[in-house]
Amino acid sequence: MNYGLIKGLSITALAAAVAACGGSGSSDSDATGTASFDVTDAPTAQFTEVVVTFTGLSVKPADGEAIEFTFDEAKTLDLLTLQGGESAPLLEDQEFPAGEYEWIRLTLNVDNSYVSEVDGSEKTLFIPSGAQTGLKLVSGFTIAQGGDNNFTIDFDVRKSIVNPQGGQADYYLKPALRLIDNLEVGSITGQVDFSAIQQTRGTDDTDDSKLDCAYDGSAYIYQGADVEPTDLNINEEGGPLMVVPVTANPDDGLYSYTAAFLTAGDYTVSYSCQLDDNELDDELEFDGTQNVTVEAGVETEADTIPLVQFN
Repeated sequence: MNYGLIKGLSITALAAAVAACGGSGSSDSDATGTASFDVTDAPTAQFTEVVVTFTGLSVKPADGEAIEFTFDEAKTLDLLTLQGGESAPLLEDQEFPAGEYEWIRLTLNVDNSYVSEVDGSEKTLFIPSGAQTGLKLVSGFTIAQGGDNNFTIDFDVRKSIVNPQGGQADYYLKPALRLIDNLEVGSITGQVDFSAIQQTRGTDDTDDSKLDCAYDGSAYIYQGADVEPTDLNINEEGGPLMVVPVTANPDDGLYSYTAAFLTAGDYTVSYSCQLDDNELDDELEFDGTQNVTVEAGVETEADTIPLVQFN
């Protein structure tokens, strides 16, 4: 089945709830602003499809009851189509009470969610409490009075999906979500030295002078400058903010990557061509690290990641 975005859907808001909720930080209980919420995904190379069906969305004002929205028709999205700066709308130009908000929750149809692996096999995806309480993101945000506010929910598949090893489904969804104010983010684009990859890619286990590359590799993005690169482990604090696979460009023979929806600030970018299990401490070997500064609203072009050259 080919799942794309379900377009042209209208959204039914619980208008009574909206009217009953006054946003904090405003002396006028009728003060409002509009807000839109999109969803995106940090890239992964493990799956060819990650299909999730969204049925609604709710937000919690700091001073008031949760405001709930139920979609007239469910929105079935393949999250893997939403990478490299792409996103899909969940709620568009909806009026809200102005003020501070405490959290956002996504409600799901768990029976119509699954993943497809690179070999083409379709696997079940279990979302704990997905049908009852949905996916809750405790991240405060502000809806400005009279403003047009735009937010994106980063649904990081690589961090979120784990193998339960004998559980009730093939995979579990343990969401790693970020709520992003679109006015505060930029992106990084860059390249990895193709010739160095070819020279260092090793196929002989007895040759210690070559990298033990399992695939083309990924760019690991860490928040802050001069961060010592570590693997992706969902069971521990820290680690990369996102892991972005590099892709070959047949026109120029270079490997490139894009890391989008990054809040303004300093980042460390490093490269590894070894496979990373997000549930284990893999002790990956990293080759080439650099600092990159992101500005809001700007696509920053990073220097080519310099790989270690082996003779």
